[in-house]
Amino acid sequence: MGNSEQHISDLSERAKCLLRALVESYIRDGQPVGSRTLARTAGLDLSPASIRNVMADLEDMGLVTSPHTSAGRIPTPLGYRLFVDALLEVKPLESLEVRRLKEQLNPDLDTKHLVESASGILSAITQLAGMVRVPRQEHAALRQIEFLRLSQGHVLVILVMNKNEVHNRILQLERDYTQAELQQMAAYLNEHLVGRDLQDVRSQILKEMRTVREHLNSLMLAAIDLGERALSPDAESEADVVFAGQVHLMDYAELCSVDKLRQLFEVFNEKRELLSLLDKCIDAEGVKIFIGQESGQRLLDDCSIVTAPYSVAGRIVGFLGVIGPTRMPYDRVIPVVDITAKLLGAALNSRN
Repeated sequence: MGNSEQHISDLSERAKCLLRALVESYIRDGQPVGSRTLARTAGLDLSPASIRNVMADLEDMGLVTSPHTSAGRIPTPLGYRLFVDALLEVKPLESLEVRRLKEQLNPDLDTKHLVESASGILSAITQLAGMVRVPRQEHAALRQIEFLRLSQGHVLVILVMNKNEVHNRILQLERDYTQAELQQMAAYLNEHLVGRDLQDVRSQILKEMRTVREHLNSLMLAAIDLGERALSPDAESEADVVFAGQVHLMDYAELCSVDKLRQLFEVFNEKRELLSLLDKCIDAEGVKIFIGQESGQRLLDDCSIVTAPYSVAGRIVGFLGVIGPTRMPYDRVIPVVDITAKLLGAALNSRN
């Protein structure tokens, strides 16, 4: 942020006005902006020569740059940063839009569908890729665990959490168990684990059960091992981020080369980079914006990410946001991300 604060103090009011007009024009049209266009859109009584002089100064400061193919200029990531920090006018959403969002984020939906709905809403409204980090479940109570034999060595784990939230996952085991054995194992785990906080289940309770291994038969020992795998945080990682609308990114010329799209979709598929980025925001309040290289992820150098946390019982449990080109309409995206985070948190809160 320091760089943008320094630059804004160096700019005259005329330069700020022209930079704002240039960024807004480029966001809107995606075309390098020439002096004549600026003269028409900035509302300043300046000659083309005066505008060119200001543009040269902005270029020297690293705020705009000239593509090889055009005499016009486009913002640099630093120019976007200054625009977002100091020149942007964010317009709040209209009450009708907020009401529609509330209707779609219905508290009666289970967590999975709430998260999917929030991601879809973000994408539909912004026409960018929406993402929601699934709420962390450390403080969820386990109500029931069941195992269902699918095929040799493959078991479906059914976890019932809190108010009948159901989580399913498939485990591949080293040996095969009959359905009767799996039912015995589930009964043993339910006897010891049901009603306990998930964090306790993962650590304290399973640890206690391991300390009395010599008193357990082989099936109960197997139940402990299976329970640890079924409840491990790693098993949840595949569902940690829910995406929607990645195809929207193909509408932007600067992202739609085959190589760039392949790299972007690798990021979506792998998820690790985005998870680490979102986890950096754990102490952040309100909307946070990463422009270009600020994300620290090389494959996202041509993108901006706008995120906001959502909370349950006053505690941040996840993040949501959008990914798009650096020339996204920040004035529209920021309030959408902000209000969606608040409404998702409210929907989750109302059930606790």
